[in-house]
Amino acid sequence: MTQDLNGGLKIERQRTGANGMSAEQVTRAAIVMKLFNFTYEDLAFHISDSRSLRRFCRIGIFDKGFKKSALNENIKRICPETWELISLDLLAYAKDNNIEKGRTTRVDCTVVESNIHPPCDSMQLYDAVRVLARLLTQARDDFKIKIVFTDHRRRAKRRMTAIQYAKGKKQRLSPYKDLLKVTQKSIGYAIKAEETIGGICTTNFELLGLLNSIKHYSDLARQVYDQTYRRVIQGESVSADQKVFSIFEEHTDIIIKDRRDNHYGHKICLTGGASNLILDCVVLEGNPADSTLVEQMLDRQKSAYGRYPLKVALDGGFASKGNLNTAKAKGVKDVCFAKKRGLEEIDMCRSHYVYKKLRQFRAGIESGISWLKRSFGLTRCTWKGFRSFKSYVLSSVVAANLLTIARKQLAPAG
Repeated sequence: MTQDLNGGLKIERQRTGANGMSAEQVTRAAIVMKLFNFTYEDLAFHISDSRSLRRFCRIGIFDKGFKKSALNENIKRICPETWELISLDLLAYAKDNNIEKGRTTRVDCTVVESNIHPPCDSMQLYDAVRVLARLLTQARDDFKIKIVFTDHRRRAKRRMTAIQYAKGKKQRLSPYKDLLKVTQKSIGYAIKAEETIGGICTTNFELLGLLNSIKHYSDLARQVYDQTYRRVIQGESVSADQKVFSIFEEHTDIIIKDRRDNHYGHKICLTGGASNLILDCVVLEGNPADSTLVEQMLDRQKSAYGRYPLKVALDGGFASKGNLNTAKAKGVKDVCFAKKRGLEEIDMCRSHYVYKKLRQFRAGIESGISWLKRSFGLTRCTWKGFRSFKSYVLSSVVAANLLTIARKQLAPAG
């Protein structure tokens, strides 16, 4: 945690200036943010206003609290690996206190959406044009660099609107061609600007950052141009792994559920326990089939608990004879798939009774996923970047587990 906040550098404590946030304060503030689903502005206000939250976050009575910018900067520095270690510590605590032993588990997948609008090629082309125009305008006006370009934002917006309101393919073709032409011109302006700025020997870090932004969005604009040209002009079918679904969240994947619902974000695989704790959470890249994840999730349980679970209940998408044999070979006594897919109950479990109980047990993770989405923001990730996406998901899981452990300990005995 301290290494995350210090950027991996050893920093000596300063005797002057305002005190920064400690690692414990940052972690506790992040937990509060997730528990109450606060924005950074709300978090800054309530930490300063509430005595109980100030005490929880280890903020002194006479301290002013922290601004939203400080909270944002510090919380976003916590890397996903750190959140995983915190989660493992919580599981060890739950095991030591007989809350969760990890002997009976249930596994299911869901989708967390990225914070983007529904992607369409026309809107992405318009986004590329307006972002490049804004960056080039900034280079010309703020840094007084001689860049020759034409601002095509208004023209691009009109073509994008015409495409969205067109009634058929023929009506969309003409504005698409012009929008592609405008995008190509904007990419050309950006390439010339890269050469101009790159030829300036400068130590201005702001200008170097602007140059990197121009290169970054120029490359994404070329990808969007290419996929749109191939699909609209050449009539090709572009595969999902060759597409960019957002130039702002380029890590976004398309997840097709039940062959009808499209989601744009990332698939996550969750393992739950009998205590309703989330024992494991994996943020996946791409859209791997559920049936390819069984061995990975079981091995991660072995890594966390030092042994494989005795009973595992999984959704029907995980079902296959190979997965059943793999689980049995690892020492799992009972494996229940919600859909049998040609498998016999007696082959999966020791008896029909055990299969029925495990099948009912598996349904409980659906309510756990619903709770995470409703109460901890797992419907949509509002943080930018794939690293932050994983931190967002894992911090939500940690906050949910903390609340579950607290409820278990405060529950009356018996």
